[in-house]
Amino acid sequence: MNAQTERLTLSGPAGTIEAVRDSATLADGAAPRGVAIIAHPHPLFGGTMDNKVVQTLARALVQCGWTAVRFNFRGVGATAGVYDEGRGELQDLLAVVEHVAPAAQGQPIALAGFSFGAFVTSHALAALWPTGRVEKAVLVGTAASRFTVAPVPPEAQLRTLVVHGEQDDTVPLSAVMDWARPQILPVTVVPAGGHFFHGQLPLLKNLVVRHLQSGA
Repeated sequence: MNAQTERLTLSGPAGTIEAVRDSATLADGAAPRGVAIIAHPHPLFGGTMDNKVVQTLARALVQCGWTAVRFNFRGVGATAGVYDEGRGELQDLLAVVEHVAPAAQGQPIALAGFSFGAFVTSHALAALWPTGRVEKAVLVGTAASRFTVAPVPPEAQLRTLVVHGEQDDTVPLSAVMDWARPQILPVTVVPAGGHFFHGQLPLLKNLVVRHLQSGA
């Protein structure tokens, strides 16, 4: 993505995990705000860590001072294993977190995901929130019509941004509202937006940057 991009080979529960780390360039040698882990869309429908929405999320995070780590789920690219309907993919994500932001180091974490990746990220958020390390979460195009998305922990709601396109024909907005409504969880709707936010990626990036810079 930029000159600060580093390719990683990590070990996961199904074998090798292919990942990329994008580092922020901070003034005066300041330390990064933390480490962000970004999950890509459905492995069986062309989803990879190089997806444009995933890269947009990475750019927003890097701009806000986070080290951004994208990775391929099992069975995608050079990552070992086979598709596991979200179960194994959650274990992949948690393994990446432990590699790039070990619990012993206590670094702040941000979690972000797009589509299927948002579904997996929701479960990672539920698992990691009790550790007290998750500062921000971003769920884009959340695949609520296709998978059982975990509810956002009540205390995490102010730190979680949910974005969905008004005209998403892959995951209807109504499905995300049905998931969010019982939680009284706000959803940011992009007018005329589709699932992949064609022509609206700069707007998506700006929404994410605004969320990351907020004090919540």
